[in-house]
Amino acid sequence: MSSVTDSPRIAALRSAPLDAWVALSDDESKIIATGATYEEAALGSDRAGVPDPIIIKTPAKWLPFCV
Repeated sequence: MSSVTDSPRIAALRSAPLDAWVALSDDESKIIATGATYEEAALGSDRAGVPDPIIIKTPAKWLPFCV
């Protein structure tokens, strides 16, 4: 049984810079581009040939989360 923390999406996000905008591939397994602003991440994604990425903001610090 695999854990949520073993997912390719989590691995990609953990390798992303903190407090940055990150453009992810359609399957959310790879970082396409990063930037200090949404616009920088979107432009980097366009330049990489991915015109419609998933763009999210990473936190300033990763914190544990329990439900």
